[in-house]
Amino acid sequence: MARLQPNILVVEDDRETRTLIAKYLRNNSCNVTIASDGREMFRAMTDHRVDLIILDVMLPGEDGLSLCRTVRAQSHTPIIMLTARGEDVDRILGLEMGADDYLAKPFNPRELLARINAVLRRQAIAGTASANDGATALTFLRWRIDFRLRELRNPEGARVAMTSAEFDLLWTFCERPGRVLSRESLLDLTQGRNAGSFERSIDVLVSRIRRKIEPDQQEPTLIKTVRSGGYMFTPRVDAVGAGN
Repeated sequence: MARLQPNILVVEDDRETRTLIAKYLRNNSCNVTIASDGREMFRAMTDHRVDLIILDVMLPGEDGLSLCRTVRAQSHTPIIMLTARGEDVDRILGLEMGADDYLAKPFNPRELLARINAVLRRQAIAGTASANDGATALTFLRWRIDFRLRELRNPEGARVAMTSAEFDLLWTFCERPGRVLSRESLLDLTQGRNAGSFERSIDVLVSRIRRKIEPDQQEPTLIKTVRSGGYMFTPRVDAVGAGN
């Protein structure tokens, strides 16, 4: 079966940049919808299936960071943010709002395409992994994480909202309970060595996951920080069979 072309939504107010991105992606087997602000973005998300959003930070009206937070509260659609500012603090802020990746302008369109493919590939791998190992989900302390559905449910059975990056990192922890995992290895496992990410992003994601699963965020017991080592996921993890 031929690989389906991904549907990419480009939200960028600069016409020249928007046109350049759309043309390059279309020439590389992507379906592209364009928007110049938040209102057009939400209209496009209503009218079209969107597999990934490329979202500029500096937009007229509501800015990209605020739009990212709004989208993330409603959807798991991956988001790659674009900005003219490349400092770590701006990247971290974007990740805090729920972005899956972050690219500073000016950028090479090839790098943007590589990041799009990396994010979509991580989703595809997570979605097919259960067919490879026979498990449809993992459980820990009555929490359940299902990578076929890409969802996390708390002990009461309620669905917990997670970004794609948060899900991938928590799944990686659940696959390796009781092991000390360095930030570098976590980057390799979740995003790939060529993703262009930085180790501080792992700290940001861990902090966000802790807010969702830890009984006490000030004294975390599920994801422990190992001094000069990285992190360790402490609970016992069990696989859930296809019939459960």
